[in-house]
Amino acid sequence: MEKIFARSKGLTDVAFSFCPGCTHGTIMRLIAEVLEELEIIEDTIGISPVGCAGFCQNFFSCDFIGAPHGRAQAVGIGVKRALPDRTVFTYQGDGDIAAIGTQHAIHAAARGEKITSIMVNNAIYGMTGGQMAPTTIEGMKTSTSPYGRDNILDGAPMDFPKVIANLEGAVYVASVSVDSPKNIKKAKEAIKKAFKVQQAGLGFALVSVLSTCPTNWGMTPVDSLNWLRENMMPIYEMGELKVTEEVEAL
Repeated sequence: MEKIFARSKGLTDVAFSFCPGCTHGTIMRLIAEVLEELEIIEDTIGISPVGCAGFCQNFFSCDFIGAPHGRAQAVGIGVKRALPDRTVFTYQGDGDIAAIGTQHAIHAAARGEKITSIMVNNAIYGMTGGQMAPTTIEGMKTSTSPYGRDNILDGAPMDFPKVIANLEGAVYVASVSVDSPKNIKKAKEAIKKAFKVQQAGLGFALVSVLSTCPTNWGMTPVDSLNWLRENMMPIYEMGELKVTEEVEAL
């Protein structure tokens, strides 16, 4: 019998350990498929922080370096400058890249550092206890906003890809989701383009992926997908937010 679906060579044989309904695994598979299709697994170095995103080093078959919380881009830049022939990507949660790691992400984009960053936006801190993140939307209840986020008190949620898109060194910025087969396909296309940008040496690339966190949201997997569509998608601008002429030519 012909096998029509199999584990990507970009992944190890270790089973995902994420909570039921979490879409981290879907995003990681897409990245692994891209690495395999571009034939760059052996030449790729991933950088992971702490938190749920930090587990990714167990699942990818490429080389990986663990970085302190928020410092994945700083480490990735060092690796890329030391080994410019390698493909370097960071895999970070929204609380990592858009909070403690903000300064590194902004300056990496401003300088046009030739790395690829994947941001997983589930609007909350996952492993650390479900605290409010910069991406937590108005009215959303978390362990540190039990009455819901108050935009007057806490500020409005940060649409981080839009911030990065304003910086000249960022040549490709996209915001996608993995809530449906259609959107999963779009997400893979964006991730693949972000890696091609690096292969062409064009500059900084960021792909933000809307993701679910059923455990900290207190929902079933199905309800969490519906909640993402109904509440997160209207807040965060979706699609390719920035594509320079050089990237369009790829």
